[in-house]
Amino acid sequence: MKKVYIIHENSEWTIHLTKCLDELGVPYEEWHLDSGRLDLSKEPPEGVFYYRMSASSHTRGHRFAPEFTAQVLAWLETHGRKVVNGTRALQLEVSKVLQYLELNKFGIQTPRTIAAVGKGQILEAAAEFLDTPFITKHNRAGKGLGVQLFQTIDGLKNYVEGPAFEEPVDGITLIQEYIQAPESVITRCEFVGGKFVYAVEVDTSEGFQLCPADACQIGDLYCPVGEEKEGKPKFEIIEGFSDPILKKYEQALAANHIQVAGIEFIRNSAGEIYTYDINTNTNYNSDAEAKAGKFGMLELASFLKSELNN
Repeated sequence: MKKVYIIHENSEWTIHLTKCLDELGVPYEEWHLDSGRLDLSKEPPEGVFYYRMSASSHTRGHRFAPEFTAQVLAWLETHGRKVVNGTRALQLEVSKVLQYLELNKFGIQTPRTIAAVGKGQILEAAAEFLDTPFITKHNRAGKGLGVQLFQTIDGLKNYVEGPAFEEPVDGITLIQEYIQAPESVITRCEFVGGKFVYAVEVDTSEGFQLCPADACQIGDLYCPVGEEKEGKPKFEIIEGFSDPILKKYEQALAANHIQVAGIEFIRNSAGEIYTYDINTNTNYNSDAEAKAGKFGMLELASFLKSELNN
C-alpha cells in the first residue's frame, strides 16, 4: 500500500501533521533520520515522501541528520519517487547564502550580507558597514541561531572574542545590514503546494529568535502558547494580504522544486521589502490559525493526500 513518508528528525514537529493525516484517512509512516542505514542495492517503497528536516537539528544532538537526509533524498529521486521538498529544498534550508543568491535571481531584495569564516574575517566584514547597525547570524541557522544586533565594531569584537560567541556548525557567520522597521514586526508568508496560503505578522519586540515554533519557552513543542503583550498577540494572520512579492516568491519556489515553505520579510521605514529567510521546515501558530479560521497543517495534509492519490 502506498503511503506518505514523513522525513524528519524532531517528532514534536510532526504531531499536528500526523493528526491531520489521521483525520483525512491518509496512511503514513515517519522516517526519523537522526541515524539509520541506506542500502543502495534496494529500491524505495512506493508513495509520497515529504521532507521536513531542520537546519537546527544539531541543537537537538542530531548533528548529521541533514547530511544523511541528503543521501536518502538523492536515493529517492534517483528511483523516480515523488518527493515533496527534495534535494534542492534541503540545500537551501541549511544555507542562507544559497537562499539569498536564489532570491536575488528573481528580483527579490535581500539585506546586504557578507559571509565570513574566522573571527578576524568576521570583524573585517563588519567594518564594511561603517557606522550603521548590523546583525550577525549563522549561515546554517534555524531557531535564530547566532542572531545578535550590534551598533559598533567594538561591541562585535567583545562578543566574538568572548565566551558568549556561538560558533556556527558549518563555520560560516553572516554579517548583515540591520533593516530598521517602523514597527517591531516581521511578516511570514506561508506556501503549500507552491501556492500562497496566508501571511502572518510576528511581533519581534522581545527579540529576534521568533518564528511559529521558536517563540515559546516550552522547548521544541509545535507552537507558542499564545503569549500576548499589551493585548496584542505575537502572531496574527493578516486578512486579505496581497503584494506583488508573492508572485516572485512563488516563482522562486517553483524554480527550486519547493512545495512547502515559509518566507519571511521585513519592511523598512520607506516601505521597501527585504526578504531574509526561506524556511522549508515550516510550522504554524495554532492560536493565530484558530482566530483566523485558516489551518496550515490541514492544508498540508490535504496536499499530501492529493499527491498520494495522483
